[in-house]
Amino acid sequence: MSERVQKILREWGIASRREAETMIVEGRVKVNGVNIQLGDKANVARDTIEVDGKILSSDYRPRLVYFLLNKPKGYISTCDDPQGRKTVMDLLPSYLKSGKGIHPVGRLDRNSTGALLLTNDGSLTVKLTHPSYDLPKTYLVTLEGNIPNKIIEQWVQGFMWEGKQTLPTEITINKRSNNQTQMEIILREGRNRQIRKIAELFGYPVISLHRKAIGNIKIASLSSGKYRSLTVPEISDLKKTIKEISKN
Repeated sequence: MSERVQKILREWGIASRREAETMIVEGRVKVNGVNIQLGDKANVARDTIEVDGKILSSDYRPRLVYFLLNKPKGYISTCDDPQGRKTVMDLLPSYLKSGKGIHPVGRLDRNSTGALLLTNDGSLTVKLTHPSYDLPKTYLVTLEGNIPNKIIEQWVQGFMWEGKQTLPTEITINKRSNNQTQMEIILREGRNRQIRKIAELFGYPVISLHRKAIGNIKIASLSSGKYRSLTVPEISDLKKTIKEISKN
């Protein structure tokens, strides 16, 4: 099957999507000996793809890596930012920043903190970021004000929002006062800034939002701004969960 070459390079872990596009524009990528343009397609099984003069093969493919990062506040969840803002890639050592195709899986907005996966396994990234594959994600959230149980029940059960029904959500209230509500939310969908937007809609804006787990992969004692490799059981569990979701 033919696919866009930048997608192939990403899924093979050669480069992030943006890095692949830059490589193509710079004339560093050829298909069957001819320099290609952005949007051109190729078939890995049939065509010869070259990157910097090296033919794409299993020997060329970088070793797949999987990291968990505890994202601090103020960082963008992308490989690079046209506005020059700090990205999560700035938290990695230089030898991991280029040439290995490592990129964030999904996003945490700039003011949120916590669990973010990084990998160069493009196939896994595609599945994890597709709406049908959303893993449950656990958040610690502090809201302004004392949010009533009636609104919590509506949030838990799901409601029409932006033209689509939200999925049922698990919410546990940890602490309440007149000024703040601290709670844990387990979300099974990943619509853009969903928790912040819904909290704002109900009139109880988010003060802080921290993702403490993605599926069974937990931040635990990992310090802010630090990363670690996923364990073999964590990687296996992640891939197993994806297979189970795809069957449903």
